[in-house]
Amino acid sequence: MYKQTVRLGIVPVKRSFLSLEEAVRQKKRLMAVIEKIISDPVEIVDVDDVAPDGILYKTEHIEAAVQKLRSNQIDALFLSFCDFGEEEVAAGIATALNVPTLVWGARDERPNSDAVRGRDTQCGMFAATKVLRRCGVKYSYLYNVPPESPEFCRGIDRFLRVASILKTLQGLRIAKIGARPRPFMSVMADEAALLSSFGIVTVPISPSEAVAAAKKLLETHDSALEDYFLDLSQRFICEENSADVKKAAALKIALGTLMQEAGCTVAASECWSVFPSLLGINPCLAMGELACEGTPIACEADIHGAVTLAILRACLLGQETGFLADLTIRHPENDNAELLWHCGPFPYQLKSPACTARIVDGVQRFELRQGNLTICRFDGIDGQYHLFAGEGHTTTGPETTGTYVWMEVENWKRWEEHLMFGPYIHHVGGMYGHYLPVLREAARLLGLKFDCAYEQGVYSL
Repeated sequence: MYKQTVRLGIVPVKRSFLSLEEAVRQKKRLMAVIEKIISDPVEIVDVDDVAPDGILYKTEHIEAAVQKLRSNQIDALFLSFCDFGEEEVAAGIATALNVPTLVWGARDERPNSDAVRGRDTQCGMFAATKVLRRCGVKYSYLYNVPPESPEFCRGIDRFLRVASILKTLQGLRIAKIGARPRPFMSVMADEAALLSSFGIVTVPISPSEAVAAAKKLLETHDSALEDYFLDLSQRFICEENSADVKKAAALKIALGTLMQEAGCTVAASECWSVFPSLLGINPCLAMGELACEGTPIACEADIHGAVTLAILRACLLGQETGFLADLTIRHPENDNAELLWHCGPFPYQLKSPACTARIVDGVQRFELRQGNLTICRFDGIDGQYHLFAGEGHTTTGPETTGTYVWMEVENWKRWEEHLMFGPYIHHVGGMYGHYLPVLREAARLLGLKFDCAYEQGVYSL
């Protein structure tokens, strides 16, 4: 099973001449909340052994802090302002580490008085962020709220998901299984541009190699294959001979092994011609089952679709999987609803509990569960990469073949205009939950043009 971890470095900062006692109190407030809301797959790295009380305000501590955080291979940095803070310290650490950086400080309780000197936290963050900009640091900002507030907890969660997306795309390896189907010019992608822009590498894997590995598993009556075939037989109603289902099971194991050997955690595969001709089955079941294990495969050799799936998985912190769907038809009765469908590669993990799963011609058939959805699509044209995103919720609609779910949005016409005029195709990724702010922030930090489904773009006639 794919594991996603995010290692977060927390660096509290203070102004040298302001109260250390008050800064310690603010740090303890923060860490008490962090300990409650942070769990796997997030790991915390502190700087408690770098400076007294683990709060930085001297430039002489910058190097030691950077060394510790770098040696612990942090994926993201949280600059917590206990008061006004020291701009030079904050900028020095953030510049040296060059990881996604979050700026926040607790809301000040009161202004200065003759008796008490306040913290001036918000004031200091206005100053420090200007320095971060001058130093070329791309940072996120969490609104000036108390750490005990719901806004703080939500903001930390969103930032961790953003950091997970950036970590995933840096050095992502995509298995390219076969060539694109000839009729699909729309899935063309510039592999060299993906490498130079994001460090994303495509790794060719021959479909014939996968089929040969699957046939070997079948011939040797591999014990893992037999156990897995039994599991499939218990979860699905199989409306075909068991030999074909076992072929699909063998293909799933073979593809997963080849991807692992190639260091790939996501793939784009030619699907509906090569595998039927070489193995006599469709690969949809195998693709859906791999998605359940956190190694999704985009249909029709859609490399940008594979990047989209990687973004979804990272946004979900590897704790659930997304799905890649065709935008197929509008709802016959609901003007704001659309059918998200594909032949049968959706992950069983997302199946509606009210639906019976079937296998027909090596293809899964079931409806996805009800809930809130976030939809996105990574794509590019003319050297510029874009990320489209919007939110909706599932709704009822006519039953159909394959794997599917009906989605309703606030204004489908606006969605359709974005998708038609943008550099997008009929494939979009979907995940359960509300993650539009996460995708918007990730797009900003990655230098992507963000297309929000709710904002008016080019008008249709």
